Amino acid sequence: MDGMARRTKIIATIGPASQSESTLRGMIEAGMDVARIGLAHGTLDEQVEKFRMVRSVASELGKHVGIVVDLPGPKIRCAPFDNGGVELLEDAQMSLAVEGDVSTADIITVDYPNLLQDVQPGDSLSFADGNVVVRVEEREGDRLKARVVHGGRLEGRPGLHVPSDRLRLSSPTDQDLTLLDTFVELGTDMVAVSFVRSAHDIRRLGVEPAPRGPMIIAKIETKAAVLNLEGIIEASGAVMVARGDLGSEADIEELPHLQKHIIQECIALGRPAITATQMLESMVSAPTPTRAEASDIANAVFDGTSAVMLSGETAIGRDPINSVKTMARITARADEKFSYEAWGEHIQAIRRRAKSDAAYLRVTDALTSAAARTATETEAEAIICLSRSGFTVRSVARFRPTVPLFGMTFDDRTANQLSLSWGTRPLVFNEQATPAATAEEAVATAARVGVVRSGDTVVVVSGSSAATHATDTLRVLRVP
Repeated sequence: MDGMARRTKIIATIGPASQSESTLRGMIEAGMDVARIGLAHGTLDEQVEKFRMVRSVASELGKHVGIVVDLPGPKIRCAPFDNGGVELLEDAQMSLAVEGDVSTADIITVDYPNLLQDVQPGDSLSFADGNVVVRVEEREGDRLKARVVHGGRLEGRPGLHVPSDRLRLSSPTDQDLTLLDTFVELGTDMVAVSFVRSAHDIRRLGVEPAPRGPMIIAKIETKAAVLNLEGIIEASGAVMVARGDLGSEADIEELPHLQKHIIQECIALGRPAITATQMLESMVSAPTPTRAEASDIANAVFDGTSAVMLSGETAIGRDPINSVKTMARITARADEKFSYEAWGEHIQAIRRRAKSDAAYLRVTDALTSAAARTATETEAEAIICLSRSGFTVRSVARFRPTVPLFGMTFDDRTANQLSLSWGTRPLVFNEQATPAATAEEAVATAARVGVVRSGDTVVVVSGSSAATHATDTLRVLRVP
């Protein structure tokens, strides 16, 4: 396994620090697999411009870089603090109001009209990803009086986190759906949905199933989502462990265990899992990460995450390219140390407990785990998965095969969606008249691209027909 290429994927957020062609080129070369465009900040024109820039730089470099647009969801924001913000001191009293255009240390105005009805005395509210926490003491006229439990600085228009079981806002919001229309037309590969609480929220997006429509990534950041996890995973194409908001909702000591649990359930169902928020937070301003951050990233890899995500580090950080390089180094080393065999057995055990599965899923399970094993036992150089939708590739990837995995498809969108899948290099090739000829063409394409050589043994996995949905064919071939 020495010198093996990195298998964990890297998502990087594009923002003011990274929206130039030269920085994007540097980030893709440093290892960015997927570009994230957050729609909560900036204008629609700016977001569309970023989208087009990522597409053009990626095609110039001949790389499949997936694009995920992240819908804002029901984010509550404060009216702006002026003059560089305010410092809220512990134990100070302050008020929350819904009327007004500015926020001060005494009165913070928020854009959530139902605040007075929904929030109860005794509730804790947090601002700016938990930087400042206040406890509501009483309702007084058209304000809530609160005491600062944890002080800190607030500036700009910080977000406000209200416990999700109090919130009446549903996700996706009307604004989310309007934004989604724009990016579906532009051909986005993936869309991330904020504050998902149930599978119903995912279905409300109303997009065509992937790969014709975008792959849907459900962000798990509420207690409700953790309770409805299995249904949400089944309704989505992938899941993101959004640790910022989840950390405000769950007890902090539960968070690492929730992260493990969500990732495992996700991978067992053949969906990519993304670990996000504060992975390399200190690199927003510092040239090197903390030891704790390096451990956190490696442990996310050991937990089985498919991808890790950079937010502020690349959006507003001092050196986006260096952040991606650092993430690539830490994940590549963790990938070498990952216990591959134990993971494969572990996922099989989880799959055996899943009684409800359709027959085609059982066939796929048996065949894709056999492919991972066969590749190891025949000392194959690669596994080549032929897949129209990406389903077969993701099914093989979840068993974490030790050899390089190529996701070969006829569809550009599928290839871009596979940029999120663990250990998978997407390649586009031309379908042939018969399954056997298609398999030969795939191997020939892989050889042309230079990822396999003449005389190599390769394992080729495919579904023989669109009708069965099952992955049902396994071939071991020599590259001519």
